[in-house]
Amino acid sequence: MNEITPEQLHALGTDVSLIDVREPNEVAEVRIPFAKVIPLSELEDRTDEVPEGAYIMCHAGGRSSRVVKYFEHQGKELINVEGGISGWEAAGLPVERG
Repeated sequence: MNEITPEQLHALGTDVSLIDVREPNEVAEVRIPFAKVIPLSELEDRTDEVPEGAYIMCHAGGRSSRVVKYFEHQGKELINVEGGISGWEAAGLPVERG
């Protein structure tokens, strides 16, 4: 499984495809402004919105790693963001709240 640290992802800038698979109530608390939100509960119906090479993020990395593995079995390469939004925040990277 391909993975990237929050710091490495941040260094790529905001012109990347970042998919946040957390549920709306989680995203309402804290989010990365340029991330597209596709909740895990909706992902099966929205797989066409996930481009090849997208970075996948959740709260701590568990759900996103499952998503990456699922798509690998479908023949699509995605990248898991290690530590999720928690790791992003712990690294002191910018987020929006509320």
